[in-house]
Amino acid sequence: MKFNAFINTLQDSIFTWNYFTDFEKVKLNVKKVEVELNILNYLLGKDNIEKEFIELIEKYPNIRKTLPLLIAVRKNKLDKTPIISDLESLTPENKKYIFYDNLTEDIKKELLIFFRESGLKKIFQEKSVKNLVDYCYGVEVGFDTNARKNRTGAIMESIVSNYLNKFCQKNINFSYIEQATQKRIKETFNYEIKIDKNNRRFDFALYNKENKKLYLIEVNYYGSGGSKLKSTAGEYQSLNDFLKSQNINFIWITDGKGWLTALNSLEETFNHNDYVINLNMLKNGALKEICK
Repeated sequence: MKFNAFINTLQDSIFTWNYFTDFEKVKLNVKKVEVELNILNYLLGKDNIEKEFIELIEKYPNIRKTLPLLIAVRKNKLDKTPIISDLESLTPENKKYIFYDNLTEDIKKELLIFFRESGLKKIFQEKSVKNLVDYCYGVEVGFDTNARKNRTGAIMESIVSNYLNKFCQKNINFSYIEQATQKRIKETFNYEIKIDKNNRRFDFALYNKENKKLYLIEVNYYGSGGSKLKSTAGEYQSLNDFLKSQNINFIWITDGKGWLTALNSLEETFNHNDYVINLNMLKNGALKEICK
């Protein structure tokens, strides 16, 4: 019955408005190439645009690094995406060098092919875009949607941190730290722990200085299903046993309707571990019950 209560109170969403776009990051990324984009603005609406394009690159070779951004491609993506130049031979080649290597006549020819075939020539010629800096704000906003998965974890940590902060204010024997490594736990609480892998970093460590009890906390949120859910549940069973052997309490705070796709794995860990709670349980005083 307890597991059913856990499942029935999973959150549909933990998203706040700042989940959708990190405008500070967008602004920073555009600022890095703002000068080069303004130089490229010169080309907008030019008639003899191919000639102007090459002449501008000859004068300012560094503007080439902004060209992939104009077609919404990151530099690291170019490494993994060879381009087919000849539809007959279908031989893909890595073309990243044309944007970053020393400018040569061959690279100029390749840049013209890129300019035509990517569609940028037409966009520049017809002045479909009025300002490349503004245009790249839009591109960066689009890129930023790919980071939403990472922000979900950050929001979950922020929610839990808020509850831990209030708990510690009410219970003065308790204090907590975020991103708790073995070293930070020793430095902050003078508490020695063994770790199962060198890069182990717990989302939170909660410590009761009165009875010297340590609680290590991992948090995550899954809005949709996936193969990771099963492996996470299995990993946290092992982690629970490893910490319990050191007389350390492990609390796993997890939520999200994604768990409905992996109920068997979750239930197994729920029944095996001492403390598996969701946000509803946290809101209703689970920490007080666990730490009494």
